[in-house]
Amino acid sequence: MPRQAPGSTPPGPVEQHTPTKRVVTPPAWRSTVLAPAAAGVATLCASTSLTGVVAGLSWLGYVAVAVILVACTGLALRPVRTPTVLVGLAQLVVLLLLVTGIFTSHGILAVFPGPAAFSEIDDVLSAAFEQIRTGLPPVEATPPILCLVTIAMGLVAVLVDTLTVAASAPAATGLVLLCVYAVPASLSDTMLPWWTFVLGAAAFAALLAVDGNHRHRRWRNRDAPGLGGSPAAAAAPVVVVSLALVLGLTAGATITAVGTVGRLPGSGRSQGAGAGGLGVNPFTSLRGMLDQGNTVDLFRIRGLGNDKRLLRAFTLDTYQPNRGWGLPAGPMPAGFPALQPLPPAPGDDGTAESRQINVEPLNWNDVWLPIYGSPRTLQGIPPGWFYDPESGAVFAERKQHPPSYVENASLAEPSRSQLEAAGTPKAIGIPRVYTQISGVDPRVTALARQITAGAATTFDKATALWRYFTSEGQFVYDTKTAATADADALSDFLFNGKRGFCEQFASAMAVMLRVLGIPARVAVGFTTGFADGDTRLITSQDAHAWVEVNFGDLGWVNFDPTPRSDGRGYVPPYLQNGNSSNDPSAQTRDDVPSVSTTHVAPTGAPAAQNANGGLGPSQAAPAGSAPGWTGWGVLAVVAAAIALTAAAFVSTRRARSSSVMARWLPLAAALGWLLAVLLTAWLVHWIFALCLLVIAGIGLAPAVLREIQRRRRLRAIAAREPGAANAAWEELLDECADRGAPVPPTDTVRTAAQRVAHDHRLDEAGKESLRTVVGVVERSWYAPGGDEDPGFPRAFEGLRESLRRNAPMSWRGRLFPRSVFRRR
Repeated sequence: MPRQAPGSTPPGPVEQHTPTKRVVTPPAWRSTVLAPAAAGVATLCASTSLTGVVAGLSWLGYVAVAVILVACTGLALRPVRTPTVLVGLAQLVVLLLLVTGIFTSHGILAVFPGPAAFSEIDDVLSAAFEQIRTGLPPVEATPPILCLVTIAMGLVAVLVDTLTVAASAPAATGLVLLCVYAVPASLSDTMLPWWTFVLGAAAFAALLAVDGNHRHRRWRNRDAPGLGGSPAAAAAPVVVVSLALVLGLTAGATITAVGTVGRLPGSGRSQGAGAGGLGVNPFTSLRGMLDQGNTVDLFRIRGLGNDKRLLRAFTLDTYQPNRGWGLPAGPMPAGFPALQPLPPAPGDDGTAESRQINVEPLNWNDVWLPIYGSPRTLQGIPPGWFYDPESGAVFAERKQHPPSYVENASLAEPSRSQLEAAGTPKAIGIPRVYTQISGVDPRVTALARQITAGAATTFDKATALWRYFTSEGQFVYDTKTAATADADALSDFLFNGKRGFCEQFASAMAVMLRVLGIPARVAVGFTTGFADGDTRLITSQDAHAWVEVNFGDLGWVNFDPTPRSDGRGYVPPYLQNGNSSNDPSAQTRDDVPSVSTTHVAPTGAPAAQNANGGLGPSQAAPAGSAPGWTGWGVLAVVAAAIALTAAAFVSTRRARSSSVMARWLPLAAALGWLLAVLLTAWLVHWIFALCLLVIAGIGLAPAVLREIQRRRRLRAIAAREPGAANAAWEELLDECADRGAPVPPTDTVRTAAQRVAHDHRLDEAGKESLRTVVGVVERSWYAPGGDEDPGFPRAFEGLRESLRRNAPMSWRGRLFPRSVFRRR
């Protein structure tokens, strides 16, 4: 702490020696045109990130027009000293006129919105949200999508222009522009193009560069301490934004599940089509909760007629104890090009009738191409798809949205007599992977042998296990597995819970077949779906898993052990007894809740009915996602944050800096934006919102620590506690450091006081208060009891008021106060 040497001159008036300085006024075009232009270019460059979610580049023209109109509106109004809030409102009005003129046909004089135009805009935006919900990125640039993009980027342009020009805080736009990148990055299945990041980073750096010292010189034609545009000052926000980009991309690459977009029910969070379309995850779990999210149409099938068949995407051959079934480690098999005639599937001798099935993928994005039965040819698919007859799967090296394709396949199924005559399949020709099993609880093996006791053939054993799950074992189909009661998940399901969904039933039956030496695997795909005219509609609610058993020359045969009662299951003829009442899929048991109570009827399909004949309620939102009101809540909070931000700028520039509004409005605006960001993150998942909240807490920690320290000192000064003078001097030094003009520790009190008065351009009232503070501080050091001046607290508060008037603190100084980091 600077101290006055003993015997020095007694305290007196603080003199200010202001050296003659030549003031260089920047060119008018730099202060009025360059900054708004840089803000517009930064917004336009950031909007290029939308290339990952919107097809083509036609939308870029709409965004460019909106950005130019917003910038020109500001340029026209600011030279005539229009209040900031009115400039922002005018920019919003111009944006509304643009949207009305382009995307509506009922505007007054074509561009002025009326009730009919507002209703039309609402319909257009609803269509855009529906296209996002059910579409696959990149979505087609339809008029609804173009309208939504224009409005969204127009609002971003207004905010960036306000922060850059009116608030003189270009660094703060980094968070806004980062949010522009975050949305398409979270929706796209692939990395955004590298050049969009280069453009964004370059434009943001240019924005910081052009909004340099000239903007601060324009403020009363003199430099504001701590607000300079030095390279060091500009480097900090650039580093912060760059670090945020790196962390965001790293988290997206490491936390996001690697593999397919969607998930089979029970394997974790589901993602709607808005996240890139639905797929299925190659893993079944033994514990979990059915969580499929909103219903999304996936496939429209033509050519099946009245036949019901299961649609297979892929098969799983590797059992992981206490977890479930998955694919083996290592690369995918080489496979055969799917555009060529396919090798015969196991059990297909070529004599059965070939059926032509048309499959139209609606919202499907995956490496798997679902097929029916035994495929023979595939038509209409692009190169890059392969067929593996061993696993029965058609796949590609990367996820993609396939076009409509035609499958020529055999849907023939063996008869009961053929399966009974097959006996026990020979191990010759069957890959060993389909019989391997380990880590199974001995109780499970004993139960499998008990159930199949007396069954002589493979078919009899498989049928006995199938009936045990579908009717005899008192199992219950439910969206949740029972509470954990056993460390072994499989044993817990079989002996304790007896409650679950398709994954648990298929996993358990396949394990029990293998412990009996029967080759088995788990198939993953979809149930029969709904009849919709002359087609069948398969939705995300139809994701399903079942068991396939190998019968040698007869190939792989389906056994679906899930006790469904919603009419979408399929029981083949070889498992029927000729009496429909014995068909488990057609029964409605009292102890089995109708699946329709947790599934929603798909678009264009009749609603599923429960056992009482009533319509089942809509499924609740996925676990971790935000309630339905959150989307509108985000819009309301953003609107409130914009209003608070505008009011804060107006109050800090036109009202007294000591007013209550000037002090609290900026904080309220910041909290509003933080709440808007958190609610937006909550729309994705609560974990994302929690991570952002933690990051915000870390970022605000320096400001919070500084405020706690400030309030502690001010309380000591107001109460005139012992050491109040030292607290006042320390607070004054920290105030100077936070403003970017620290006082060297070698300065005496007098020298430091003169530096404070000069660097911060204190007015006469501030100088007088500084004289009082300096006198009290010196007397406290050299004359015990000499600091008992009743006017000291008032003088120190007057000094702080003068600092706020003449040297307002920058946002950087408020958020990242240097006094917290500097060494004492």
